[in-house]
Amino acid sequence: MKKIFFILIMALTTSAFSQNIRFEGTVKDTTGIGLEMANIMAINQQTKAMDAYAITNETGKFILNLKASTAYTLKVSYIGFQTFEKSVTTGTTTMNYPVVLKEGTQLNEVEIVHEMPVSVSGDTIIYNSDSFTNGTERKLEDVLKKLPGVEVNKDGEIEVEGKKVQKVMVEGKDFFDGDTKLATKNIPADALDKIQVLRNYNEVSNLKGLENNEESIAINIKLKEGKKNFWFGDMMAGIGVGMEDTRFIVNPKLFFYSPKYSLNVIANVNNIGELPLTAQDYFKFTGGFKNMMRKGGSSFNVASNDLGIMGLRNNQAANIESTFGAANFSFNPSKAWTLSGFGILLGNKTEIETTTISNRTDNLPDGSSQTITENREEFTRQDSKQLLFKLSSSYVPSAKAHFDYDALIKLSDQKENTSLFSDRLSDIYTGKDQNPFSINQNLNYYYTLNEKHVFAFEMQHLYQKEDPFYNANLSVLPFGALLPSYITEGNPLDPIDQANIRDDVSQKRFVQTNKLDSKFDYYYMLTPKSNINLTLGNTYSYQNFDSSIFQILENRTQNNLTDSSEINDVNYAFNDVFLGVHYKFMLGKFTFNPGFSVHQYNMNDEQLGTSNKQSFTRFLPDVYALWQIKKSETLTYNYSLTNNFTDINKLAQGYVFSNYNSLFSGNRFLQNSTSQVHSLRYFKYNMFNFENIFANITYTRQLEAIKNRALLFDVNQVSSSVNINSSFPEETFSAIGNYGRSFAKYYKANLRVGANWSKFNNILVFPDTDTNPDNNPSEIQTTESIAQNYSLSFSTNYKTLPNLTLGYNFTINDNFSDVIYVDSPTLTLEYYFLDAFSFVSEYSYFHNRNKAKTIDSEYDFLTASLMYQKKNSKWEWKLSGTNLLDTKSLDTNSFSQLGGTSSFSSYRVQPRFVILSLKYNL
Repeated sequence: MKKIFFILIMALTTSAFSQNIRFEGTVKDTTGIGLEMANIMAINQQTKAMDAYAITNETGKFILNLKASTAYTLKVSYIGFQTFEKSVTTGTTTMNYPVVLKEGTQLNEVEIVHEMPVSVSGDTIIYNSDSFTNGTERKLEDVLKKLPGVEVNKDGEIEVEGKKVQKVMVEGKDFFDGDTKLATKNIPADALDKIQVLRNYNEVSNLKGLENNEESIAINIKLKEGKKNFWFGDMMAGIGVGMEDTRFIVNPKLFFYSPKYSLNVIANVNNIGELPLTAQDYFKFTGGFKNMMRKGGSSFNVASNDLGIMGLRNNQAANIESTFGAANFSFNPSKAWTLSGFGILLGNKTEIETTTISNRTDNLPDGSSQTITENREEFTRQDSKQLLFKLSSSYVPSAKAHFDYDALIKLSDQKENTSLFSDRLSDIYTGKDQNPFSINQNLNYYYTLNEKHVFAFEMQHLYQKEDPFYNANLSVLPFGALLPSYITEGNPLDPIDQANIRDDVSQKRFVQTNKLDSKFDYYYMLTPKSNINLTLGNTYSYQNFDSSIFQILENRTQNNLTDSSEINDVNYAFNDVFLGVHYKFMLGKFTFNPGFSVHQYNMNDEQLGTSNKQSFTRFLPDVYALWQIKKSETLTYNYSLTNNFTDINKLAQGYVFSNYNSLFSGNRFLQNSTSQVHSLRYFKYNMFNFENIFANITYTRQLEAIKNRALLFDVNQVSSSVNINSSFPEETFSAIGNYGRSFAKYYKANLRVGANWSKFNNILVFPDTDTNPDNNPSEIQTTESIAQNYSLSFSTNYKTLPNLTLGYNFTINDNFSDVIYVDSPTLTLEYYFLDAFSFVSEYSYFHNRNKAKTIDSEYDFLTASLMYQKKNSKWEWKLSGTNLLDTKSLDTNSFSQLGGTSSFSSYRVQPRFVILSLKYNL
């Protein structure tokens, strides 16, 4: 197979480069100064096609690869200059052609029939969609993957210059703000005209140039003329057969855009594993809400009590039934006022079958060691329903004032039941149920008094309610000795199985959070290149945490546990008021923005009939520096010193079940940790040769980190949280580098290398007397790990020939107890032929193995689809096959820093099936 791949690539490459010559030159003005970012096109006079295009570098140089002995029309354009057009005939050797542009507007008699595939206007890169398509594309994702400098990962997230795109807009209107996956997976490719990448993006014009927006990127989609003021989209339905049952999918999509309003409606019902949104996507869906306290110097995050009910990705389950519906709207009652919002319904029924082997080696106080191996088989059923609603209002009456209000509501109903067999704990049955609710509101007002004074007020309120319920039914609960009110028999460190008697234990929790962030900023422009920013801010959080444990006895009566160690009734208030000062100034190619914030912290938790109060002051500096080496080449440095605070979940001292074999107790005397972060980022985007380079290194050092103090006995765990002594700092160092290149119009290559080194500390308690960690000897365990990732991809993009995408990914995870290697080559074939047929196939292979050679697994996946649609026809037939090799399962590896447990899991996946579908394009 390797020989076949090589022959195909050589044949395609030879076809593209045969009898080509190098045509180079310069573009200058009448004074002899080179013009950077000028556009050059070479139009074949016989075929009328654009055979090549280029953009000049900083000296005005360009290079084109043209056919030998061919007549071309050379067109050169640059903003503010007259367009240059002239006929040239290539020879058989390298040619040099100088161009001189005259100042003035474009001449009326020059007709521009062809458009530049890529152009740059200020901070905006503009891609002409049709220049990169070959006929096999069906959605936005398919087009984005072919654009120079743009990548789309497996989760549908878009990356430009190594940064994640924060939002996607269509005709300047938000498309489900807070997520890019819905855009990449649903916007039809044939509706795209221009794709605008907006770098240094700030949606508030008042703050343009005042804030550091180099990490902020958005994408705006411009539609073709025939798609504006008309409904467009498609209606698709399909049915097929699998190895075990019938498969189906129904997927309508409707879009409407006009200057005054827009409406998008998407629905999807299927049992083929196609997930428009996963449960993971739901929980990370921000709705566009930003971290308004990112420069505040404090980190106070509200933890989730979601019990780990998280749906897996496509095909990582034995069976998936998905129901999805979404609507997004935008309406302009006036030029100054915009109303927008969306609603999303997500429902998934999932069956997950997993086999896991876990290994942990314990180093005991006497110098000996013991290895504990556990084999588990799990069958899980999940049923989840999730809802998202967002309403936004933006009022911009003039260039001076800007007013925003947003509200995001999340609510869900999730259930999970698991049957598990462990060779160390026998059979176990667990049930989880949760109905979390949250509403996040955002109020912003920005006002520019004059060119010297700018004011900004931002306020964000979060109300969150969580009520997770957990039940475990097992032979013997290993924590009976720690729960005085619990009725049990036998030694919990050496359980004795009792025939026909099982432990049935449940826990209720209720966690309520009210969190208010408010911030007032004043910007004073000292000079056109410098300003002072004064910030007055406050974070206030009030939380309640209630939990109780009960057991169902053999006679079906309920035993409510009432000891103080078994229940929680906790109130916790956190307040942070701070004053920040930042000075931003420019010196030539350098921009500096140093600053600091002074904080007054006050905390109080009430539990066990007493109050625990803390109050202190901190000074926290930060630095931002940018070196603008060239227009599209930068080096950025960031430094920050941050105070990290835990929320109520780690303060509640009553026991909480993390799992059937894991019990956790909080610590109300926890202190905050302090972390310093240094990051250095290099970026270069060379439009001259379409070269994209970025690299980033980050070092983090954390003192007084909040970590686990855990007693591990057999496969069970009892833990609490403690501050690790500052003599044992936690450190991480990460580095990533990427080199991408598009060349000869037909090729795109990308190489990415990443490494991450981590050092963590935890306190391990050795089993000696009983299961209470406080009564046993302990030591600080330091765990180091190194993860490396190498990926390489190469793709072709011909209009009439088959196209290949070759990829290879290699991962090394060294956790110093074992080393895991994962190889993953991929091959994608696309071919549009006979002006009606599209064939797309993807093959991926995975090889997991460890250094000890106790793990060695291989599996692969093959999907393929054949589509038929005549030109100008609204109907499309599609025959698609999934898991055509009928792979039974896929494998994953994981490592836990606590105790150094390494796990190897195998997931059963959906069997092979084939779907025949029909789509009607509006």
